[in-house]
Amino acid sequence: MSKTLNLIKTNASNPKVWIVAGITVAGIIVLAETSRRRRSKAMIIKREDFGAFLECFELIPFPQPPPPASKLPLSGLTFAIKDIFDVMGYITGFGNVDWQRTHEPVDKTAVVVTALLKNGAKCVGKTVMDELAFGITGENKHYGTPTNPNMPSNVPVGSSSGSAVAVAAELVDFALGTDTIGCVRVPASSCGILGFRPSHGAISTIGLIPNSQSLDAIGWFARDPSILHHVEHILLQLKAVEPRRARCLVFSDDLFRLSKVPKQKTVYVVSKAIEKLSGYQPPKHINFAQYIASNVPSLKGFCQHSNNLQNGISTLKALSSVMVSLQRYEFKTNHEEWVKNVKSRLGPEISHCVLAAINTTYENVKILYQVKAEMRAALQSLLKDDGILVIPTIADPPLKLNSKKGYSTEFHDRACASLSIASMSGGCQVSVPLGKHEDFPVSVSFITYHGADKFLLDTVLDMYASLQDQNVKAYLRRGTARESLRYKEALEDFKHALVLEPQNKVANLAEKSLKKTD
Repeated sequence: MSKTLNLIKTNASNPKVWIVAGITVAGIIVLAETSRRRRSKAMIIKREDFGAFLECFELIPFPQPPPPASKLPLSGLTFAIKDIFDVMGYITGFGNVDWQRTHEPVDKTAVVVTALLKNGAKCVGKTVMDELAFGITGENKHYGTPTNPNMPSNVPVGSSSGSAVAVAAELVDFALGTDTIGCVRVPASSCGILGFRPSHGAISTIGLIPNSQSLDAIGWFARDPSILHHVEHILLQLKAVEPRRARCLVFSDDLFRLSKVPKQKTVYVVSKAIEKLSGYQPPKHINFAQYIASNVPSLKGFCQHSNNLQNGISTLKALSSVMVSLQRYEFKTNHEEWVKNVKSRLGPEISHCVLAAINTTYENVKILYQVKAEMRAALQSLLKDDGILVIPTIADPPLKLNSKKGYSTEFHDRACASLSIASMSGGCQVSVPLGKHEDFPVSVSFITYHGADKFLLDTVLDMYASLQDQNVKAYLRRGTARESLRYKEALEDFKHALVLEPQNKVANLAEKSLKKTD
């Protein structure tokens, strides 16, 4: 049994008897609890698993091929899945106790989960999610809020919060989530890990409960870019080798102005990271909102409602309003009957979203899809074959736990301005951590056009070490400058450098010296 599963099992609130049960999909075995461990509102969440797991089991990978065949590509890796993916013999709970109560165990395992098992990975359980895949805070009224290992007093953010926390807490090597309007990208940023949203439709969603089919994408989290890359090759069924091509990074200056993080910690770090790498053209800069205003004509009818967002970003605010309308329209189509019949006990934020979706009359739906089609064409035209758009993943640090609704709404609106780009274009996006600013996580996102997933993740894998090296150097420079006068702040800088590069001798010596002073 895996170390992760042992840890989770030993911290359960009641003694468990564990049994091994077979599943008819060849090669898969489930190690399951005789009394299912589903979190309830009254249950004390054990800190050892950071509240990430909702249900624990093992799906054993397919057998390794006999020699001389090579080992399965994901052999030895563990993963977790959001409570939105089907596992044969289990109820897919959709993050809601009433959905769990009103549905039966499924008879097939999701295609994406089976693909990972076939390639050697082992699944160790299901993770907590926002109810019905709505919401952006990562909080769950029924099962509790997973603890963000990066910032315990702040929410993990995003409906795939449990999967992000499981990876950030090093409980698994990678985890599956879903991303509709940002639910992989945002928790990745908040938890200081890598998060990938692939091109829309690139991965089969058979065995997944839909929120909004036109926006839903299966994504995943990892701490290591090579693992992110390996999973991509399996799920997207990519060729092992493709001809290398030039890359051109395009910075969205208007979105970086919207961010509260200084550009020295984002734009400067990325620019310096590619200076000595081969195959990168000189970076370009663009006002992305202006470009969209000129190239997505169907947005004009929505801009009149979107003129209050700072820094001239009203066009992207309009785009995000179209995205939310499309999500709500399709959610209503999928789940209106269940919502009205069951009258579920929803958390306040989720209840607001669901009621808005169900009670709205959608008259001109075609224009929503038209905006989406124009957005895909506009991004392709901008980036062509070699371009990658660079933006801050989100503008603001994650909310404090139990924040008031007004703060949550403002966070949602500002976040969606940038999150709508990939969701509405159907393009792919990866969120990459870049350390911290004032104790809050910093990340940037790289976006490219629909279908260029391998090009994007190859680029991230290529530049990742250089990005982290630039971060270490930045912390060392600032720590050294602060050392004589502000030793507490300097100590924090050297600690951040050691998180990124634990063996760095300069940071180690400086930290020890400052601790003696303290």
